[in-house]
Amino acid sequence: MKIIRYRDAKGTLGHAEQKPDGAYRIEGDLYGDFKVTSEKVEVAQLLAPVEPAALLCIGLNYRRHAEETGAKIPTYPVLFIKNPGALQHPGRPIVLPRKLRSDAVDYECELAVVIGRRCKNVSKENALDYVLGYTAANDVSSRDWQKEKGGSQWCRGKSFDTFCPLGPVLVTKDEIPNPNSLRLSTTVSGEVLQDWNTGDMIFDVPTIIEFLSGSTTLLPGTVILTGTPQGVGMARTPARWLQPGETVTIEIEKIGKLTNPVVEEQV
Repeated sequence: MKIIRYRDAKGTLGHAEQKPDGAYRIEGDLYGDFKVTSEKVEVAQLLAPVEPAALLCIGLNYRRHAEETGAKIPTYPVLFIKNPGALQHPGRPIVLPRKLRSDAVDYECELAVVIGRRCKNVSKENALDYVLGYTAANDVSSRDWQKEKGGSQWCRGKSFDTFCPLGPVLVTKDEIPNPNSLRLSTTVSGEVLQDWNTGDMIFDVPTIIEFLSGSTTLLPGTVILTGTPQGVGMARTPARWLQPGETVTIEIEKIGKLTNPVVEEQV
């Protein structure tokens, strides 16, 4: 099932199943009991498919990406956190910071995992039982704040407003039985800059969930960003930063395209 979150012409928010002939309203709790109705909805605005309870992110999780940055292969998953307020919707702009200025804003295509049930201390073997589904994410990153001005922490450079586009749909886990066999890519203004496969992950999705849930409760609606492949802007010569007027498209097999324009913050 492909699930969207939307706003209709009256401003009402809701979820719907996206079918070839339109979107059909879902009633109930997405993280509990819900059903798809026969009522077709008019989508005035497509929203990020979920509002994250938390945004947990894994860094350096593709072998080729670790190689291009000169980093050692990590022993454990590298965890950092993005502010849920960084969420952005499909089609809405990525805003380059100007109050806390950054001239080194990068793109990162990522598979995002949405946790569907409260869980703690789950095993790798049972980890996918707690997944609701998958969507595409862009882990937009201010490299100067991440690397130079963040006090050795990544969160400042990763958490500016609009730095976590999600979408366009949430694909339920039954349609993606193996999340570690998906092609994913980033295209900026027509130029393909990342093009790889989730099979290159150092820690696969079940291993990530096992690790993150260790002695830690994951709430329904937790969104896990699973890392990005090689081809990021900071690893290029010269570095390739996002510029006002460009358009970024993240595409993941079986999920679709997440596209956002790039603008400057007005201060």
